[in-house]
Amino acid sequence: MKPPVLLCVLLFCQSWAFEFVIDGEWESETSGPLDPYEQSGRYRRNILTSDEEEDFEAIQGNDITVKSYKVESRITFRFAHTTVKSSVVNSGPNAQSISFNVQIPKRAFINKFTMNVNGITFVGSVKEKTLARKLYAQARARGKAAGIVRTNSQAMETFKTEVHVLPGSKVEFELHYQEMLQRKLGIYQHTLYIQPGRLVPLLQVDVYIYEPKGIKFVTAPNTLGEQFSNLTKVTHTKDKAHVVFKPTLTQQRKCKNCTESAVDGIFTVKYDVERESNAGELQVSDGHFVQFFAPSDLSPLSKNIVFVIDVSGSMWGLKMKQTVEAMRAILDDLSMDDHFSIIDFNHNVRCWRDDLVQASTIQVDEAKKYIKSIKPNGGTNINEALLRAVQMLVRGSNQGVIDPRSVSMIILVSDGDPTVGEIKLNTIQKNVKRVMREEFSLFSLGIGFDVDYDFLERIAMDNRGMAQRIYANHDASEQLKTFYSQVSAPLLKTITIHFPESAVSDVTQNHFDKFFSGSELTVAGKLNPTDLTTLQSFTTASATNMDMNIQTEADVQELDSTQQHSFTGFARQMWAYITVNQLLAERSLAPNANKKRKITQQIIALAVEHQFVTPFTAMLVESQDQEHAERLIADSPTDHKHGCCSATTPSSGSVSVQRVVYQNPPWVLPTPTPSLGEATGEHQSILPVHINLVDSDPHFIIHLPKTNMDICFNIDSKPGHILNLISDPGMITINGQLVGSKKMKNNKIYTYFGTISIYSKTDDVQVIVGTNRIDLIEGKNNHSFSWGATAELMLNRIKVAIVKEQHVNLTIDGGISVMVLLHRVWKKHPVQVDFLGIYMPNNNKYSPSVHGLIGQFAKEPEVKVYAVHEGTDPTKKEAIMEVKGNKMAVTRGWQKDYRGDKKRGSDVYCWFVHNSGKGFIDGSYSSYILPQLDSFLPSL
Repeated sequence: MKPPVLLCVLLFCQSWAFEFVIDGEWESETSGPLDPYEQSGRYRRNILTSDEEEDFEAIQGNDITVKSYKVESRITFRFAHTTVKSSVVNSGPNAQSISFNVQIPKRAFINKFTMNVNGITFVGSVKEKTLARKLYAQARARGKAAGIVRTNSQAMETFKTEVHVLPGSKVEFELHYQEMLQRKLGIYQHTLYIQPGRLVPLLQVDVYIYEPKGIKFVTAPNTLGEQFSNLTKVTHTKDKAHVVFKPTLTQQRKCKNCTESAVDGIFTVKYDVERESNAGELQVSDGHFVQFFAPSDLSPLSKNIVFVIDVSGSMWGLKMKQTVEAMRAILDDLSMDDHFSIIDFNHNVRCWRDDLVQASTIQVDEAKKYIKSIKPNGGTNINEALLRAVQMLVRGSNQGVIDPRSVSMIILVSDGDPTVGEIKLNTIQKNVKRVMREEFSLFSLGIGFDVDYDFLERIAMDNRGMAQRIYANHDASEQLKTFYSQVSAPLLKTITIHFPESAVSDVTQNHFDKFFSGSELTVAGKLNPTDLTTLQSFTTASATNMDMNIQTEADVQELDSTQQHSFTGFARQMWAYITVNQLLAERSLAPNANKKRKITQQIIALAVEHQFVTPFTAMLVESQDQEHAERLIADSPTDHKHGCCSATTPSSGSVSVQRVVYQNPPWVLPTPTPSLGEATGEHQSILPVHINLVDSDPHFIIHLPKTNMDICFNIDSKPGHILNLISDPGMITINGQLVGSKKMKNNKIYTYFGTISIYSKTDDVQVIVGTNRIDLIEGKNNHSFSWGATAELMLNRIKVAIVKEQHVNLTIDGGISVMVLLHRVWKKHPVQVDFLGIYMPNNNKYSPSVHGLIGQFAKEPEVKVYAVHEGTDPTKKEAIMEVKGNKMAVTRGWQKDYRGDKKRGSDVYCWFVHNSGKGFIDGSYSSYILPQLDSFLPSL
């Protein structure tokens, strides 16, 4: 699904220090109608229940929290209006950029965008690009600057929003886009890309379908992954359907003990409608009409096909293998009534047969042998190959081989630009257009991204065909076969849909060369003010051995009486949508600049009236707050082949925009503050299920995923001791050195980790994190960094990210991840000192030989807790724990997780093992004391 239409917008707001890069869109907490069929027009505010609030707290990040993510599509007569909404909070301690990506179908038009940042609402309006740029420039001149949105043609466009906001800021996004669904192989397919990026307490997708003539079937095949099987609910009546996908937090997780979201991919709804006859479906609404024409139960027309296959050197390997595989299946699909031939080309042009031959079994077998023998090499001579193909069809027509009622087409398969012979694309287009007959069509298939797809699309449209991009991967063969299936069964040719001239105006394209089985033709227009109570349409077409003339009619008032079941103004928007797309195609084929200018003006007028972002219009986004008036601009690119995403900086130097260099690993999430019930010990641990940590004096919290149990213990050692946490022989060792409190408290010197060392022997790199600095030692090189700046560092396979005065994240080849948290105390504090906490996920990839105070639990021991009873403290139950052949008394208590709140921390409930973990850890804690920070643990 490439190349995307990329939208990029930057806003710099002096008073709020915002920066935006807009490419897609989202929503606030205000939902749409609860049920478009029963409560149309009614809206409600989604209020978080107490349980949902707990869920929200539970997945908060110490950087960004996605509070809600909702997608709603309303499909009325194949026209879809989609709204994507999200509510996001900067839950980190610093100002930072909140980034989102939403992908929308290539054929969709964005038509509305709103954004609310801390109560300031920004609303988008589509304007002619020159005017929008002028207003944008005026805003910049006053120091109120923004950026530019760019797009690039692809199967999906990427809409990205990046917002730089202060801590605690709440941002709400709402994006609307519209598209007409195309029927292919008997199915309408509505595609939504669901990419919340994180676990979301309120994640919901709703698709509402209204088809008054009846819904034949509706399905929502699981395309998001096996774990989401049976989560999508589909209900439908005769003419209405509702598809809902609402996974819980647990269901969203990649795995039982993960905090990453598995929701990332395509959500698909497929359906078709009932058709009373081959006359089509004519609907009238809101002063407009729409005619759908999709006849069936007709005998296919015979075909005359010339396959033109690129066999230049760039097709070598997988591309050619996939093409051969697809061609074998395509050739087998030809019937005895069809005629065909094959032209393959590189710098030369070769014909398998000089003339069209009947698709007999013998000829098909010979053609398959020929295709299989092709060895790609050389350049690309597209011009001569296409001219030869046209000559073959002309000769077949002149010799009477081609049945006048048959369909003649050329199917071009290429992966590159022309390099031999005529290489000017415009000249090739003119050459082919000059010799092509009106009854011939050209279909272009571009494999990969080396090919100039815009050229293939233009030359196909110019010759009554269409183009499609084929992605060069293991699925390329299926893509080629699927495309051929769409054009393999032509049912009609020379189709025209007429309306009384006095009754309608501004009718979209109503003459079509061919109709293929499983597709649909659509015509729309405006109703003229008349006294007519019905609108009639007349369709003429040529089928196998017969000509067709079909009439249908619609009650002018019929649909308006049921308008409540669809989104408002669908017919008006559908007409505009079809018209703009046809004008864009017409403009690309315009013969001169004057013609292009006239078409451009038509596109602009329609796009502004109907609020569509097109290559010739831009969305100007302005705040509704007069006190904080700002402007952004979103428009499309001029470079359709490559696209761009440029940004401008403020003309005023007074705006300071800080960018966060590093994004925390997904597992780095804060722990919520416990509820009253949890504080009394009524709930299990609220620690995120795959985190081990050591913090404070030093308190160890070990999570056992299989039993979903948290075990805590303290190590009562001395200042200066180095304790081993992870020791993976020959690979990595993680050690912590203790520092003592300034003086005794309660007749005790408290100890904390003052230094953490992560040494990768494999990479010969040691990272030493202290409370004053971070050292990176590589052989003889020693690199030191302070906590005073945010930085990202790469050493061999190791990435070290320092977040200013917050924490260090270290990742080794994506397999081992560690976070070291910095605790600052008041310098004049009489007792406490600065110290460190260390956090790591359970799923770090160690070898089976790993050990250490934490490492030994990578292989989870069997733990049994029984005889639970009330203790001397009513808030702390007591029990017996059996582990590793040992029995010990344990207490239900709590320790602190400081990721979410470094001052107060969050209580983590666990079974506490006394006496420095004796009986739970292997041996005595003293066995884990090492001489140096880079020492490995001897065998115990």
